[in-house]
Amino acid sequence: MTTPSTDSAQGYVSDPRNDTVLVYVNGAYVPRAQAVVSVFDAGFALGDGVWEGLRLVNGRILSLSSHLDRLYEGARTIDIDIGLTREQLTQVIFDTLAKNGMTDGAHLRLMVTRGVKRTVNQDPRFVIGPPTIVIVAEYKTPRPESKARGLTLFTSTFRTSGPDVFDLRLNSHSRLNLIQALIQAIHAGADEALMLDPRGFVASCNSTNFFIVRGDGLWTSTGAYSFKGITQASVVAAWRAAGGTVQECDFTLAQVYSADEAFVTGTLGGVTPVVKVDGRPIGSGRPGPKSQRAGELYLQKVLGDGA
Repeated sequence: MTTPSTDSAQGYVSDPRNDTVLVYVNGAYVPRAQAVVSVFDAGFALGDGVWEGLRLVNGRILSLSSHLDRLYEGARTIDIDIGLTREQLTQVIFDTLAKNGMTDGAHLRLMVTRGVKRTVNQDPRFVIGPPTIVIVAEYKTPRPESKARGLTLFTSTFRTSGPDVFDLRLNSHSRLNLIQALIQAIHAGADEALMLDPRGFVASCNSTNFFIVRGDGLWTSTGAYSFKGITQASVVAAWRAAGGTVQECDFTLAQVYSADEAFVTGTLGGVTPVVKVDGRPIGSGRPGPKSQRAGELYLQKVLGDGA
């Protein structure tokens, strides 16, 4: 396997404090080395569960309400009763931060699986206990080099799926096709995979949403064949609120190659410029002013909004 790029869309600055974080596992706070689940857990064995990534900035969890909306909707969709109300789960999230003394610069991975099963199989009726709930809180600051230099993308041959095959609106643990796309991009020397939908239009990246800048407007996919990111939605809303135009539309690789700028959006990195796709420079081949502006407007919006 190729060494991970320092400009990975999921990259962050190493922090020794993460060695001693306490992880929430089913009501207990344990050192990370002891944060384990059963080999009979449905999430481990089958990817049967849902998750959210949360970002802590200045004591605030960005877009918390939207993340909880998606988590509970996803759990209902696959018939998992989380067993905690939104208020109770919110308290657990903030208790996890308090246990670790975290007030800023943290990223949380909130995971809910169907729980432990009598035997490993696909049938949900074999579950023998409550769902497994895990919260991993770590200090994660996006690498400044990524925003300064910009990311490179490679268009994968792996396509995103439609809701009749696998609904990417469901933020589930099953991510193998997206991981395959990223592996392909890594071996091509890129930081992230750009993925097309079954019709050949641009859908998203493997872990982030994708935007291009054309003139004064932003273009991003419709979401018909990709996950609808919460950060993506915040960027769209912030850009429009500032008087800009956004098209959520079908567009092609040809339109990507001829774009003025490009960037990706995600919970950890916010807005990160893209400077090259498939070896071709986008615009000037450097992070552009509109990508920077989109990032500024996004932060102003999410820090100004209530949870």
